[in-house]
Amino acid sequence: MKITLIAGARPNFMKIAPIIHAIEKYSSPKNISYRLIHTGQHYDEKMSQVFFEDLNIKTPEVNLEVGSGSHAVQTAQIMIKFEQELLEHPTDVVLVVGDVNSTLACSVVAKKLNTQLVHVEAGIRSFDLAMPEEINRMVTDALSDHFFTTSEYANTNLKHAGIPDNRIHFVGNVMIDTLLKNKHRFTANAKWNELKLKPQSYWLLTLHRPSNVDDAEKLKSILTLISKNAGDLPIIFPIHPRTLQILKQLPESVVSKFILLDPMRYLEFMYFVQHAKAVITDSGGIQEETTVLSIPCMTIRENTERPETVTIGSNVLVEDITGLPSYMKQVLDNTWKKSGIPPMWDGNTAERIIEKLMELYA
Repeated sequence: MKITLIAGARPNFMKIAPIIHAIEKYSSPKNISYRLIHTGQHYDEKMSQVFFEDLNIKTPEVNLEVGSGSHAVQTAQIMIKFEQELLEHPTDVVLVVGDVNSTLACSVVAKKLNTQLVHVEAGIRSFDLAMPEEINRMVTDALSDHFFTTSEYANTNLKHAGIPDNRIHFVGNVMIDTLLKNKHRFTANAKWNELKLKPQSYWLLTLHRPSNVDDAEKLKSILTLISKNAGDLPIIFPIHPRTLQILKQLPESVVSKFILLDPMRYLEFMYFVQHAKAVITDSGGIQEETTVLSIPCMTIRENTERPETVTIGSNVLVEDITGLPSYMKQVLDNTWKKSGIPPMWDGNTAERIIEKLMELYA
């Protein structure tokens, strides 16, 4: 069995890595091989190459080098280049992960070339069409032949869409495979040491979604509210390039209350997550990582495609920013809710995926 694996953006790398390791584990006694395609959707070295190094992934067979652009331009460029790649290197299965533009683009190409398509992290939904990722999820799931899911919630979404049970495979969360495998390797960087940080002594903030950062006044109101309710703890803010452009428009009096850091390597960033007093974010994956690490997490969004991190995990959804102070007070008072870990988020998801693929296609 030949598998073509697609990675294009930062979140993909943490999901692809354990799948590669599982394939390599099974490749000797069983007939399975893979070809790794990097679409180049994230092309900054800090956002791509270092993740391959940190996660022990080999250099991709090819980098499509699509770079940046509007959603339409980027998706079109990936489709054009991946079509040529797939014509030159036919495969039995194209495996896509997550919900970025690379996921959508390569899914369309695979099906138009009559190639089997499997989606890892299928079925998650925010039901918010203002999120580009939601459109990517819906289209990818409409085309996929088999669906590997992270939760019963995702299973239910797929069943409601008419997907039969024999195409839905509840395997767990492959991103957690990466977290658990590398937890002992999380490492402090120079900034941690320079700032003389201690565990549980700071807030960690990440913001990048257009709904939070594209409007300067809204970003200002979010940051002002956070700084007013942070107590004596510093606020560490690794800054996304998108957010940085808007941040430059804000008064220095707002920005100066935050410790701004450049984007970090995976192992370094996860060290900051692991030792934070709490995390404030609008990310998807961080909701999952904080749940497994039992770190209080406040997600500034109107919805989440990962509701199990709220119902079971350590995450809360801050739909109205005015509700944030009460949650921050719970953190400072050490009265955060008790939490658990969702079923099958145990570090063995990738092996279950490969075992199922062998059953389906070998």
